[in-house]
Amino acid sequence: MSTQVAKSGNTGLGILVGVAAASLGVIYGYDTSNIGAAKDFIAQQYHLGSGMTQAMASVVVVGEILGAIAAGWLANRFGRKKSMVAVGACYAVFALISALAPNPELLLVARLALGLTVGVSVVVVPVFVAESAPTKSRGAMLVTYQFATIVGIILGYVLGYFLADLGQSSWRWMLGVAAIPALVVTLVLFRLPDTARWYMSQGREAEARTTLTRIEPAGDIEGEITEMRQALAEEAGGGIRELFRKPFLRATFFVVGLGFFIQITGINAIIYYSPDIFKSMGFEGHFGSYMLPAFVQVFGLLAVIASLFTIDRFGRRPILLTGISIMIAAFVVMIVAYTMAGGDFATNQSAGILGFVGLVLVTVGFSSGFGSLVWVYAGEAFPARLRSLGSSTMLTADLAANWVVAQFTLSLLNGLGGAWTFGIFGILTVAAFVFVFKFAPETKGRKLEDIQHYWQNGGSWPADGVSLAEDAR
Repeated sequence: MSTQVAKSGNTGLGILVGVAAASLGVIYGYDTSNIGAAKDFIAQQYHLGSGMTQAMASVVVVGEILGAIAAGWLANRFGRKKSMVAVGACYAVFALISALAPNPELLLVARLALGLTVGVSVVVVPVFVAESAPTKSRGAMLVTYQFATIVGIILGYVLGYFLADLGQSSWRWMLGVAAIPALVVTLVLFRLPDTARWYMSQGREAEARTTLTRIEPAGDIEGEITEMRQALAEEAGGGIRELFRKPFLRATFFVVGLGFFIQITGINAIIYYSPDIFKSMGFEGHFGSYMLPAFVQVFGLLAVIASLFTIDRFGRRPILLTGISIMIAAFVVMIVAYTMAGGDFATNQSAGILGFVGLVLVTVGFSSGFGSLVWVYAGEAFPARLRSLGSSTMLTADLAANWVVAQFTLSLLNGLGGAWTFGIFGILTVAAFVFVFKFAPETKGRKLEDIQHYWQNGGSWPADGVSLAEDAR
């Protein structure tokens, strides 16, 4: 947790909010990488081809898309806390079913259900944290989720390395061990109240006031209650259709585009298929397949720490654009490495080292930029009544692009080769830079209730002192 969080005067409840978000992030990250370690053993046991092997990774993403679509409604109907408790419990159950599956068909079904729970979590967690965190530390607490996600990714690879020696059944342990942190998370979540903004949306003002007092006792509690009451009154009747009408159509366009670019630029190609990429670069054995990918993610973890300490100081846009720029440079390095190798890294060690550096740079750029900011913008972009629906829409676009990457990357690597594959990702990353530069707002230091003014003012911040009513006109 950053020093900014500490300085904001958070109580134990405020810290617990961050811990809960981080815990679900660990689960999400572990699920993202553990299939990279387990898929080869699954393929060997069931004699699967590349298409079915890719499906083991991509079916989870299909579930995540469906979960993200439903998550906004679930979070509004049952609350942020109950949705997250359900996620933790269901994840434990489906992880165990995956580990015990007697055939690939049941394994696919279990992983689809696992994806449903993950899809709900990636929508609800940013909303929960954004609505619970103090304004001054909100960005840092949202970035904490990405920090935990990378910790989970590293754990997936490291455990894959140590469990690989168990033989053909090792994949069952790799998938099943995820149930342990899921159960722990569920117990932690039971201790939390729901968010003040959700209580207000349900007309439970006393509980909202109590929650605000517990999280930020030195804050202007009555002022925040008044702002929430006003914002909810002006948003009455809002629903999914409002996302596609002015003034929030521009916000929807931005978050959908951002969500799509976050994944289509290829980060999960590296996470899902790191073992295959390292093999193509001449790194053999379990160490090359599992520990080197984990080592790459350590650099990503350091990049997230940098974002954690700077996002509420320097702002969202500079950090995001810098991260994308690093990714562009990284893909150029990858193209050069594969071109130098000419398809044979074994005889060109310099090309292998350069390729490794490229993978590190891609991970650093993504983790510091896209990876950290996706949760920030998902939690901040919309007003309270539209927040979970808007976050759901954003993460659905993100996961749809993730499915494309999961489904076709292995075929691209085998068919076109590394240089062309990473060249495609590089071109898409340049397009992402242009999109972010043109459309991303700077929300640093803005109250959640004030961010809607940006969209109501046609994509620019109104002059200080302009009222919401004047903005709306």
